[in-house]
Amino acid sequence: MSMAGGWWLVRNAECCRRPGVLAAGLTAALPAPAANLLAAVTSPQAAATSPPGNTGHFLLATVYILLIFAGISVGVIVMNWVERKVLAHMQVRLGPMRVGPHGLLQPIADALKLLLKEDLVPQGADHLVFWLAPVVVVVAAFSAFTAIPFGPTAAVSDLNIGVLFVLAVASLGVLGIIFAGWSSNSHYPLLGALRAGAQMVSYEITIGLAVVAVLLHTGTLSMQGIVRAQIDHQQWLLFREPVAFGLFAVAMVAETNRSPFDLPEAESELVAGYHAEYSGFRWSLFMLGEYAGMMLVSAVAVTLWLGGWTRPFPNVHAAGLDALFSFVPAACFLLLAGMALRAAWKMPGHRRWRVQRDGLAVFGSLLLGLGLLLAVPPMRTACQNVFWFVLKVAVFQYLFIWYRATFPRYRYDQLLRIGWRILIPTALANLVLSATLTALRP
Repeated sequence: MSMAGGWWLVRNAECCRRPGVLAAGLTAALPAPAANLLAAVTSPQAAATSPPGNTGHFLLATVYILLIFAGISVGVIVMNWVERKVLAHMQVRLGPMRVGPHGLLQPIADALKLLLKEDLVPQGADHLVFWLAPVVVVVAAFSAFTAIPFGPTAAVSDLNIGVLFVLAVASLGVLGIIFAGWSSNSHYPLLGALRAGAQMVSYEITIGLAVVAVLLHTGTLSMQGIVRAQIDHQQWLLFREPVAFGLFAVAMVAETNRSPFDLPEAESELVAGYHAEYSGFRWSLFMLGEYAGMMLVSAVAVTLWLGGWTRPFPNVHAAGLDALFSFVPAACFLLLAGMALRAAWKMPGHRRWRVQRDGLAVFGSLLLGLGLLLAVPPMRTACQNVFWFVLKVAVFQYLFIWYRATFPRYRYDQLLRIGWRILIPTALANLVLSATLTALRP
């Protein structure tokens, strides 16, 4: 299907309209117009059925969008620090240590540095396209999250063509890379942009074929519908489509230009690739889009193959098992708090270490308070869906870091050979086999 056809479907999608929900007690403290708006969405029967975007309550949908934007931005900051520390430990180094306790404030220092750096535009560059390129990359990555369900109602909207919407919008990010390479008026960025275009074509075909294999089992393009189908089947689709999952797991690394498929920005060959001429805040937008893209493809993999927001063994309700899983979020934060406080306790007592020691102790105390808060029954129940979804996505983020520290970069001919001669034929064979087995299944 062409991109134009995909956009026609997105614009003409008729999503189901169902009532939304807000806490009824909030209406008493608000002015009459706002109270009327909230009263219209306080139906408890609708709480477990519809995200706000499907009910026409655009104020609540806007709040969800802002929360997602803030959550992804914080996730990028955390991922930046975690990647540097994990890579350092894998290479027997310390990583960031100077700015804040164990370098916790290093991402903030980097952000301030990039904001204060001089913004340069190459001579002869197309100024409008040069400015637009990083914006396209960021907007494409963030916009696709509006169709990602973090829980039964924790989503902006449940599009009946959600999978198509996510794939169509996410694919627009490569246009920003091509814009950056073409508008820079430089050879190396142009080569990086051309590599990105060829790489996108090669590996998006594999992603599409792997996703179609999943749709054969679910019969719906709705992201929430796919998760519900896995709940109804009492089985994650990972166990029905392991080959499709493996293909998607490889292709999504190439789609996000991450090592060992980071050919569009190969610093050993192209200086910095498509963003070689960018500096300061505009360069940081490319990094923001890259990390947001990593989270996006991870979220798609979690939704399609790993049960979305459901916990492990969601259909097993043995005595005490539900209670045990409900304490996992609090236990994780309490464990992190214990590690931080233990590290602060073991720091030297010298006055030069006082700021580091006290800062790490404060950070550990905040984690301890958050862990205790999540142990309270109302919070323990409310955070379950989002926690399990984020935890699964975090596992994929760690795998991205692990790949970067393990595998050497492929040559460009190897990159294309893997995509066209291995992944695409395997995806086609798997799709035919899945369709045959689905047709024969009673």
